[in-house]
Amino acid sequence: MAAYDRVLVEITDHVGTATLNRPEKANAFDPDMCEDLLEALRMLASADAVRVIVVTGAGKAFCAGADLGVLGTQGEQLVRAGKDIALTIRNAPKPVLAAVNGAAAGGGANLALACDYRLASDQASIGQVFHKLGLGPDWGGSYFLPRLTSISKALELVWSARMVPAAEAAQLGLFDRVVPPEALAPETQALAQRWAGMAPLAVRKAKAALYRSLHSTLEEMLDIEIADQEALFATPEARQLIRNR
Repeated sequence: MAAYDRVLVEITDHVGTATLNRPEKANAFDPDMCEDLLEALRMLASADAVRVIVVTGAGKAFCAGADLGVLGTQGEQLVRAGKDIALTIRNAPKPVLAAVNGAAAGGGANLALACDYRLASDQASIGQVFHKLGLGPDWGGSYFLPRLTSISKALELVWSARMVPAAEAAQLGLFDRVVPPEALAPETQALAQRWAGMAPLAVRKAKAALYRSLHSTLEEMLDIEIADQEALFATPEARQLIRNR
């Protein structure tokens, strides 16, 4: 297991796990932790040995958002770090899975929403708590929320600044799947291993295409599909898989 000061990194069977490691602070972000997470994500995104990235938290919380001890003096730095981290996750050429083990608040909530999929403990919660501090959403919240829910529900979540329990979060689309706490780690690994077993180029192209579709026309996506399939038909993996069927 590799370790930065505030993030633990482990690579096992093509799955790279980045664990936020400030459990005594509910894994709240300070500038050093943001830097560690960004470096860890960039490393995992570029590592040939890694086909799936998992992001989770140590201890009882996923991430409490900003460390209030530094927010007043280094808040702008934390906000800008969120841009780099969210874009690194979305631009990673492999799936990024959030294993939400506990409370995900503020920037921590939007770290989870930036990931491609969210598997959560039924004891977890998620909330846009920014208004409690007189602030607005950052780390991509204003982008992710209305795409996962709706404009009106996104506004309600922001304006109420409430923590949403796991069952409701699943109904709203903020969590994709909810499991008992003791099942979170094995279910995360099982899902990650399944994705890691797929042809890497096909996985990469599917992620890029599906996100591009959010801003494209049907005709544009059909042309992308044609180009992608032509490239994939030529790969050894596809030729072998088709031949063996």
